[in-house]
Amino acid sequence: MNEIVETLRKIEQNYKIFQQQQFTFTRALDHTREEAHDLVRPVATIVQVQCYKDHHCVSATDRRVLNMFISICNDLRDLCQKLEALHPGDHVTNGLLEKCKLLLNDSNDLSAIRATYPHGVVNYLSNEEARYRYGGVVSLLPIVIDHLKEWVTYTKRHLLHHVSARRAMSKKKAPTSQNPPSVHSAARTSINNKATVQLQDKDFQKFLLENQRPKQKSPWRPPGKN
Repeated sequence: MNEIVETLRKIEQNYKIFQQQQFTFTRALDHTREEAHDLVRPVATIVQVQCYKDHHCVSATDRRVLNMFISICNDLRDLCQKLEALHPGDHVTNGLLEKCKLLLNDSNDLSAIRATYPHGVVNYLSNEEARYRYGGVVSLLPIVIDHLKEWVTYTKRHLLHHVSARRAMSKKKAPTSQNPPSVHSAARTSINNKATVQLQDKDFQKFLLENQRPKQKSPWRPPGKN
């Protein structure tokens, strides 16, 4: 789990750098769409961005920022695979992963998704036309990262709960032979010892009575004679 958390943290750091260059990203899309004569439809899929970068990019700056977007998408896909291998999951974690995998699918239509508060990526777009063209593609990364953070938080909480439950069960099953005797046990022992002493005294007195020699009688003498 620590490795997963660290990987997600690095992806978030890369995304923050990318987010600071959002204007450069949308300008790169403008340039490549113009080169591709594709100015009508919105940028709706990851494979569309990949195609612009591979075939219609004439600027090193545009290529760099478009490649940064695709690289973060690939890192997020790899992380989803690790999460599936790490934990069998339940309906909550599996549902979050399915959403992420769908969003990160190369041909999935992103045009309708929008990142909401606290993310302001859509609000940073210049005008309504730009929001229509790029609102989905700029919303993809923050939405997926939020889902993965929710996965980690949920899994941590439930893993800790199961570990605590197992420890509690182990303590219940632990041997108690080393525990000090209770007060009631000590009292019973004292009473038994006392009874034993009394029984021994009684037997000793009986022994004395049975083995005591009878007193010898004086010889008979006629009356009046000493």
